[in-house]
Amino acid sequence: MPFIPHTEDEVEAMLGEIGAKSIDDLFDEIPRDLLIEDLTGVPDALSEQEISRLMRRRAARDRGALCFIGAGAYEHHIPAAVWDLTTRGEFYSAYTPYQAEASQGTLQTIYEYQTMMTSLTGMDVSNASLYDGATSLAEAALMSVRANRKSKSRRVLLAAGVNHMYQKVATAIAGSQDLTFERLPLDTNTGSSDLSSLDGDSNAPVAVVIQQPSFLGTYEQVDKLTDWAHANGALVIAIVNPTTLSVLTAPGDWGEAGADIACGEGQPLGIPLSSGGPYFGIMASKEAIVRQMPGRIVGRTTDLDGNPGFTLTLQAREQHIRRSKATSNICTNQGLMVTAATIYMSLLGPEGLRRVALTSQQQTAKLVALLAEIEGVDAAFSAPHFHEAVVRLDRPVGPVLEALAERGVLGGHDLSKSFPELGNALLVCATETKTDEDLEAYAGALRDVLGT
Repeated sequence: MPFIPHTEDEVEAMLGEIGAKSIDDLFDEIPRDLLIEDLTGVPDALSEQEISRLMRRRAARDRGALCFIGAGAYEHHIPAAVWDLTTRGEFYSAYTPYQAEASQGTLQTIYEYQTMMTSLTGMDVSNASLYDGATSLAEAALMSVRANRKSKSRRVLLAAGVNHMYQKVATAIAGSQDLTFERLPLDTNTGSSDLSSLDGDSNAPVAVVIQQPSFLGTYEQVDKLTDWAHANGALVIAIVNPTTLSVLTAPGDWGEAGADIACGEGQPLGIPLSSGGPYFGIMASKEAIVRQMPGRIVGRTTDLDGNPGFTLTLQAREQHIRRSKATSNICTNQGLMVTAATIYMSLLGPEGLRRVALTSQQQTAKLVALLAEIEGVDAAFSAPHFHEAVVRLDRPVGPVLEALAERGVLGGHDLSKSFPELGNALLVCATETKTDEDLEAYAGALRDVLGT
């Protein structure tokens, strides 16, 4: 859609018609102390030609490099049909059905997506997505407070392996509503949560958040944590990678009663890395608390003649009801991304997803074995891992990653800031897109950088 700016005369005419003196008058209900006077650090505006050149330069930086980063966004093979279909006009420009029931095809696509997500997560119901994995955790935390009315706590307890970036986003969004996020200590031998601290924990949380696999690629004791949470009156929020759910126990089956809410990042399901987005957030839950779920849910019904059809239901968003009654003020589902994910899952099917997961796990195991043979590199944990793993270096990680990048290898994620207790730790990831030759290329580049 072309951008057509309004002229000053048009703006003045509009203001005169509605009786406002200036554009600022339209926003006078916002408290002055919340307004930003200037944007420090934001560069001067660029022309269309200049911004196009800048973006091409940045895109070129990703071209041809071998990527072993992971850390919440994963490079998987995306069949050509996924985006050939997703970018057709009927999907690309009409993926959010504002006149919903007139868009039966779009509603059916979302309904099929929800069905697939409940199958993967083992939950009863799924919404039609949120912005991304980090905001889905924030929304799940707020949902747990609304749903767990027996608890007066505003404390959310995080397992040690929860993504630190997710915690920051959740604190920024939910912290303003008096939620606090605390983290269990990390067992540096296994790379999972140290559960011994739970024995003396008398301050019961409103919810316990468990990421499986953890951000470090390891496995948490999900059954034990889930049962402890429920025994202490807390709900359980599972953060999941949908690819891994094709082979790991679904959160709906954790412990005796299963997790209450599942959330996470949907990017692995057919969405390219794209230097960080757009992605989409997964959210599913038990039916008992579905009325506290934010966003849209599509249901299947029949019309007056008995023909099957689809309709939006439980639209508890401020766009549809009074703002004060809304479960969330995030007003958009990432419908285009959901369309791509639905096509991706349809093409691969359960067996295809399983093969992707198992091949990724096998290639990561091979990579860690190769890197551990290099002098100055050791595997950090003895416990099993999925398609990410931590290795320790004998020197700071940052300069090593810079040197690897100069050799065309994006070598992983530096953990020194988020997990300082691990020392010079590097998180590496290999998916099914990495061949044995790619793994050897990484190992050779690292040997060169370390001078061994």
